[in-house]
Amino acid sequence: MDPTISVQNPEKKEDSSVCVGREDDIKKSKRMTAVVHDREVVIFYHKGEYHAMDIRCYHSGGPLHLGEIEDFDGRSCIVCPWHKYKITLATGEGLYQSINPKDPSAKPKWCSKGIKQRIHTVTVDNGNLYVTLSKEPFKCDSDYYATGDFKVIQSPS
Repeated sequence: MDPTISVQNPEKKEDSSVCVGREDDIKKSKRMTAVVHDREVVIFYHKGEYHAMDIRCYHSGGPLHLGEIEDFDGRSCIVCPWHKYKITLATGEGLYQSINPKDPSAKPKWCSKGIKQRIHTVTVDNGNLYVTLSKEPFKCDSDYYATGDFKVIQSPS
């Protein structure tokens, strides 16, 4: 992975798709970062599918573009490198293991904290990769770290 692969786009119409790169490039690197309408995102190519989400972890702003992808309970997740929070690539749900303390023979099971990480739409057209920011009206925990002082992508000088 080359975390230096990033795309900046000054286009300001926030509901439009933004070209973030070539499909061939992300298939080689498996991930890339981009700035889409002033919002930093990470795009993953995993098991033949594209996923995009806010680049900073909802928990405390960890750099998800540096995390590892692992499967938990049949769901592909990015694992935040700071605190090991597990976030599903497909939905942005935070996952955790739970056990019933009143049942000593109980086995831990995977549970959802709900949608914590804002995910975005990725489309491919003529070999180009486009990201459209989520228009979901709910407040998402990752929104706090998505812009402003928490940016991680360096602007070209």
